[in-house]
Amino acid sequence: MTDLTGPLHNLPAALLLAAATIAAVFDIRSRRIPNLVTMTAFLAGFAVHAALNGVSGLLHAAAGAGLALLVYFPLFLLRGMGAGDVKLMAAAGALAGPRAWFWIFVVAAVTGAAAGILLALSQGRLRSTLINTGFIVRQLLSFRVPHLTREDLSVDCSRALRLPHGVAIAVAVWVVVLAAWLG
Repeated sequence: MTDLTGPLHNLPAALLLAAATIAAVFDIRSRRIPNLVTMTAFLAGFAVHAALNGVSGLLHAAAGAGLALLVYFPLFLLRGMGAGDVKLMAAAGALAGPRAWFWIFVVAAVTGAAAGILLALSQGRLRSTLINTGFIVRQLLSFRVPHLTREDLSVDCSRALRLPHGVAIAVAVWVVVLAAWLG
């Protein structure tokens, strides 16, 4: 346990590692994260924290899941993130709690951005990706939904570059849990 991640009990951390790893494998293979994985991990977060710390454990799980939904659900509504990614992050929040989840989010964002750049480079689409990113930012700053103007900016569009974000989440989970265990 480190000050960086806050308290991270071994049992929920081990469950988090298992769920994130399984989700990443599914995301790579099928670009989908099964509800069985995310919902089991989500409920396990509440059950384990309640068993470990009673009502304060339930509140800890709820705060982590709530923070994850607060950040990820708007991305889903904007069609920038799949529902499985949102549910996986909510499960991660329930298992990790809010403080450790925040660091999972930060590492996943950096990992996802780096992987996105590599994906765009490998497909010869870096320039168009950067232009699209600028367009998305301008649309959001004008309180407009980007995919309503350009459907190719939706994660559901077959022409869009799509990154299995579950992998970035799993990498982040491994980094944060290992930091907590080794720190």
